[in-house]
Amino acid sequence: MNAKEDLEFAKEHRIAPGKRPNLKKLDTKVRGPFDDKDDAKAFTAETNHKIRDLQYRMFVEEKQSLLVVLQAPDAAGKDGLIRKVLGQMNPQGCRTYPFKVPTKEERAHDFLWRIHRCTPAAGKVSVFNRSHYEDVLVVRVNDLVPKRVWKDRYKIINDFEHMLAEAGTRILKFYLHISPEEQLERFKKRLDNPDKHWKLNTGDYAARDQWDQYREAYEDAIEQCNTDHAPWHVIPADHKWYRDASVAAIVYDTFLSMDPQLPPVDVDLDEIRSLYQREAAELGKASSS
Repeated sequence: MNAKEDLEFAKEHRIAPGKRPNLKKLDTKVRGPFDDKDDAKAFTAETNHKIRDLQYRMFVEEKQSLLVVLQAPDAAGKDGLIRKVLGQMNPQGCRTYPFKVPTKEERAHDFLWRIHRCTPAAGKVSVFNRSHYEDVLVVRVNDLVPKRVWKDRYKIINDFEHMLAEAGTRILKFYLHISPEEQLERFKKRLDNPDKHWKLNTGDYAARDQWDQYREAYEDAIEQCNTDHAPWHVIPADHKWYRDASVAAIVYDTFLSMDPQLPPVDVDLDEIRSLYQREAAELGKASSS
């Protein structure tokens, strides 16, 4: 696969606004246009370089920002995706926020309080490892608040994301779509690897018994909170290399559409060249004497 006719293959993962995805029927093992794993990895590496260039332009421009939201079942690869794609951006202008169980202070505020202060400033990228959607997912499945509370949150989330978009933030939301079989295999690999034991949690296994409830909650969240300015993409994630390549393609395509520009030059370049040449000549004379 060449420079990839370029990014069209990943666009099919965009869920159309108003459409409810059927996650049970959506394939988790997509290979896309790639010949093999190495082909996909080469594409991702090349695309990462292009992303870094455009991210640098946005950082210097300081007019736009990008918010990337990652949601997924455990072991679907949020950390790996951040490491291999999103974390490749310049850390001066990109920061990742892992949203864990709310602290006592966070629970004392509205559910968006801890989220809003992590949204990106102009020129910056924020990556959410889990997000405000936990408050219509885990909260719903585990009956942590009444149904009337979490149902109202869909509108609150839509209003929140609309406000961010109006302020110049582009929003990309990714659901990493993994099969129960692949998840179990990855749990086993964690168990077999001492370096991954820190990731083990009995709660992750317990959540497998709620697979259908979580799938329904995700389908509702994607259907209810999917707009042109804050689109959802369902990314097949059983093949890690395809997951990385497709997200890289979508992020790169988004940066291209944002078209960040370096600020105009407001200095006299000829004057600066003249000063440089003069000083270089003087230093050359001094070193030769």
